[in-house]
Amino acid sequence: MASKLVAEPTFIEADICIIGAGSGGLSVAAGESQMGAKTVLFEKGEMGGDCLNTGCVPSKALLAAGKIAHYGKGHKEMGITGEVSVNFAKVKNHVADVIAGIAPHDSVERFESLGVTVISEEARFASAKEVVSQSYRVRARYFVIATGSSAFVPPIAGINKVPYWTNETIFAAKRAPSHLVVIGGGPIGVEMAQAHARLGCKVTICEAGRIMPRDDQKLTDILREKLISEGITILEDCLVQSVSKKGSVITLTLGDDSVIEASHLLVAAGRRANLASLSLSAAGIKTNHAGVITDDRLRSNQKHIFAIGDVAGRQQFTHIAGYHAGIIIRNMLFKLPARISDKAVPWVTFTDPELAHVGLGEDEAIAQYGERNITILEWSLAENDRARAERRTEGLIRVVTTKKGVILGASILAPAAGEMIAAWSLAISSKLKIGAMASFIAPYPTYGEASKRVAGSFYTDKLFSARTRAIVKRLVRW
Repeated sequence: MASKLVAEPTFIEADICIIGAGSGGLSVAAGESQMGAKTVLFEKGEMGGDCLNTGCVPSKALLAAGKIAHYGKGHKEMGITGEVSVNFAKVKNHVADVIAGIAPHDSVERFESLGVTVISEEARFASAKEVVSQSYRVRARYFVIATGSSAFVPPIAGINKVPYWTNETIFAAKRAPSHLVVIGGGPIGVEMAQAHARLGCKVTICEAGRIMPRDDQKLTDILREKLISEGITILEDCLVQSVSKKGSVITLTLGDDSVIEASHLLVAAGRRANLASLSLSAAGIKTNHAGVITDDRLRSNQKHIFAIGDVAGRQQFTHIAGYHAGIIIRNMLFKLPARISDKAVPWVTFTDPELAHVGLGEDEAIAQYGERNITILEWSLAENDRARAERRTEGLIRVVTTKKGVILGASILAPAAGEMIAAWSLAISSKLKIGAMASFIAPYPTYGEASKRVAGSFYTDKLFSARTRAIVKRLVRW
């Protein structure tokens, strides 16, 4: 019997080969190709990656629906009350529609129109110089690993025997859970908890430590109370020992042997870099528990192979992947030794109110500079007229500076914290002192005015001191 002939993979020689069409990979592909580099892009799944399909975009669309439902009930203090009806299936249609509206920008067709060769297959390294897939073999001058990350499922007894959602599956569900238990109290966990609670679901968060551990604890305390006031049960220092299912009920047994019964389970316990299918050892690429080991130019130990975004083992944010793309484009195309800086990386958790941060937190600043050498500034939204008008005074701004006014970090809890943090990010990256934030003209009434106020508080003690009053008395008489 004649043996089957196996077709040889099509050979392509390129300038740049990218594995992964998420935010970072697409940014590199668009930039490199439009500047004349022959670019090949591999993507085994959906174009746009996690951010478009199962992350930033659908989660914000769901949060927006929850916000409409929450405030559609009115506001008693403003003299407005009402009733809200939630059609959960139509809410999920809204989420899908938002994704579909953005998808053409990330599509195969668009990138092919930019001159990128897009291959919809899984790719792996055959050597440090070649990448192969089922149908192609690509040799390139440079390679970019941009495969992102996936939900980490902790080794809880019984977890593989019960149905559970991650961020990759929860947005497709069209029926509202009657009781959603969320394992994990980080950004994904608290965002999904609030969205579902506002859409009429009973929600419990189980967090092994404290919720939002990377954020300012004082702001997190306020957010916790807000979530609890909306009916969310938050269990901290809560170890889930095992899970099981009987009929339609999922039972979680906790470390103290107490139990929780749920209709649905969401695992939001962190993320792990997607490395398994890449055959990195064939290229001699070194990794650690966080991802590919890279230098500050995002080069692996094989200097022509770069890693960006979640897979590079640094902050796991879409905007970081985009930032990384710009760094490696300068390195590859223009031969500039562009280096990353982590000093002004902002992040936002899109709860309501939003929780945003950039730079050093209080504990980090104390560790680096010593407690005597830093100043903590605070300004409550209770002192902000826009917040008063909208009855959203539960927020707070905290800023860390040196004694000389160098801005080290800022944390904001406010309805528009994600917008407000941009100014502080610019100030830190531009090495501005607190005086720059205190002296700009802020439009009134805005939430942003609170940033000017908190900056101005740096000078309060000096301006109203006995010494200043004595000087002013002399000057007015002069």
